[in-house]
Amino acid sequence: MAKTRTAAQIPGRRPRSASKRAAIMNAAEALFVADGYEYTSVDAIAARAEVSKRTLYNHFGDKQALFQAVFERANDALVATVRTAIDQELTEGRDLCDALTAFALRVVTGTFPSSDYVTYRRLTSQGGPASRSPETARNHPDRMIEECFAKLTAGGEMRAVAPRRATQHFTALTVLLALDTLGGDLANTVNKAEIRSIIAAGVDAFLRAYRSPPTSPPAIPEGHPDPRHDAAVGPPARAT
Repeated sequence: MAKTRTAAQIPGRRPRSASKRAAIMNAAEALFVADGYEYTSVDAIAARAEVSKRTLYNHFGDKQALFQAVFERANDALVATVRTAIDQELTEGRDLCDALTAFALRVVTGTFPSSDYVTYRRLTSQGGPASRSPETARNHPDRMIEECFAKLTAGGEMRAVAPRRATQHFTALTVLLALDTLGGDLANTVNKAEIRSIIAAGVDAFLRAYRSPPTSPPAIPEGHPDPRHDAAVGPPARAT
């Protein structure tokens, strides 16, 4: 006798509960972004997701928990994008100026125009409960840059006694200044050369303050011959 397979056992299909949960989150995200947290009702979310209010409450409990789930999904997507940029641009052994410039350019020209960033920014501006949670703060992209600067300082390439403050200075001089230039133009149609110029100038200013100075040769004790002088002068000439 043939056995009937459930939806979870059929390749390419997800359980209906997972599909409904995704539909609820997608509907909630669209409404939170368009109308804001306060003006979005559970009834409207359920209607857009084509589920009952009871199904919505079974999955998320209440509107606040639903907003938190939506916000965390957007935050996770943004964190993953920034993490990839850090891993691929701020690589060990690469010139620090080149690495920071490439990283900032990638964030501005790649991340800002993305739907993930637009969603994250608009949800943050709603002032919903999740955007102020300690867990979200710990997973903020700035924390990853802070960790990177701490490692560079430990390795001797930077002198950032306070990595968090260094991160604030870096983002202000590069990413935020470029964002201010873009204004609402997140489609990034502003002249790319202008953005590159802003970021290059910002990285230069940042490194003037935070780059470790080149290592100086050891001091020669007083009264001892300087081997560098001997090497430059060469051996004494033979008497004729």
